[in-house]
Amino acid sequence: MSRPVLRLRSWPLSFLYYFLTFGALKPLAKVGWRPTSRVALYKTIPTRLLSRAWGRLNQVELPTWLRKPVYSLYIWTFGVNMQEAAVEDLIQYRNLGEFFRRKLKPALRPVCNSHCVISPADGKILHFGRVRNCEVEQVKGVTYSLETFLGPHTWAEAINCTIKPSNEEDPSSFQDLLVTKEGNELFHCVVYLAPGDYHCFHSPTDWRVAHRRHFPGSLMSVNPGVARWIKELFCHNERVVLSGEWTHGFFSLTAVGATNVGSIRIYFDKELRTNSPRYSKGSYNDFSYLSNNNQEGVSMRKGEHLGEFNLGSTIVLLFEAPHDFTFNLKAGQKIRYGEPLGTM
Repeated sequence: MSRPVLRLRSWPLSFLYYFLTFGALKPLAKVGWRPTSRVALYKTIPTRLLSRAWGRLNQVELPTWLRKPVYSLYIWTFGVNMQEAAVEDLIQYRNLGEFFRRKLKPALRPVCNSHCVISPADGKILHFGRVRNCEVEQVKGVTYSLETFLGPHTWAEAINCTIKPSNEEDPSSFQDLLVTKEGNELFHCVVYLAPGDYHCFHSPTDWRVAHRRHFPGSLMSVNPGVARWIKELFCHNERVVLSGEWTHGFFSLTAVGATNVGSIRIYFDKELRTNSPRYSKGSYNDFSYLSNNNQEGVSMRKGEHLGEFNLGSTIVLLFEAPHDFTFNLKAGQKIRYGEPLGTM
């Protein structure tokens, strides 16, 4: 069978996977239904094109009479708490984009001052802990490569990190490159933002951002069910990696795109353009925030506004800290921006 015909026939199954919950497909697997490649089928869906179309739809101004029923349906579907919104009157949101990016009431999320790292967003904790053997868990039991996720360590030069000699035969050597201080270890935390959550994200600590790396890529769903299904999902998807330093050494925050979330915005970066129509697979774009007039990069205070998504998505924190750093979390728990993640 020719490739175009096979691709055409796979479309119904692709949409089946896309629109149905993955739990609903388990009974089919139990009776012997095994697609040749579920991942390949899922990838046939043009998620980037759909996300760009969704982005344009978000900017269409809705008639005043239509706003309340449309937003109310979304609120009911995803459990949005509009009592927390700075603007509760649904009529005031001219389009879907404004509604998705709604702000919170002032002082609604107090920033914890007694812990060194806070949650950058409202969401669910998917996984956290120490990084082992250069592998990070996106959900329990499903991992991705740290080096594939962050890309080559050439950006370390921009943040004035001490670059140690690398050993290509040792898979953990890349991880060792990120640990710049004696006695420190590398930690990670994954926060999933559901469609009903507050969509802005904030600085998780006091740090300086020196470098941005943008990976164009797929825009597959980052729902925890999908994350358990696709290995290295976060490495396939479009993402923006912000790297820099905090008081204990290396620190990075990565905003991972998802279906209908092709637009990732970083407030202080006006040059960033995500979900472009054309890109080369495996490519990335580097940008340094350092210059002759600015050797410090962009200084961020804990809790300061950092960026936003257009819908739900995922934030991955990777940072070095003293070995006695501990997370005060449980996998699967709900968390709010400003609440503590861990401390020394």
